[in-house]
Amino acid sequence: MALIKDGKLVTDPFVDASGPEALPPTGPVLVTYDQWQAERAALLARGTPLGIRLHSDQPPELIAADLRHFALVALEFPKFRDGRAYSYARLLRERYGFTGELRAVGDVLLEQLFFMLRTGFDAFDVQGADPLGSYRTALGDLSVWYQPTGDGRPTAMQLRRKH
Repeated sequence: MALIKDGKLVTDPFVDASGPEALPPTGPVLVTYDQWQAERAALLARGTPLGIRLHSDQPPELIAADLRHFALVALEFPKFRDGRAYSYARLLRERYGFTGELRAVGDVLLEQLFFMLRTGFDAFDVQGADPLGSYRTALGDLSVWYQPTGDGRPTAMQLRRKH
């Protein structure tokens, strides 16, 4: 897996501790919602950046009151047909005002990257031989949008009125 953030290939500073392994003693960690619930005090006492991974059946309302503690929220795409993470991304950005990293994880398809960006994602855990090249290609596919979103890009109607 390669991490693309803000259009660049980057090294992930977060250790994914969402599996059965023990939490590393220091450094930024990515935990599950269940881990957050069970180990909240210990995670906060670490004093390092925290990330939380939400499964597609875990809406952002579960963590809305705790968002200030997270530098990263990773939303899972478990399969192509499950698009709940798109809605969750918009809720996190627009309703809850989350300004940290919003990462797409799981079945992140290049054909969907553009739409993920439009809903508020700024980081993507992608596979492939040339993830950055594929990312750039995916972003170049569309140049006009009909729906308004939180990314501030003008819609087709707004562009038409301008001219």
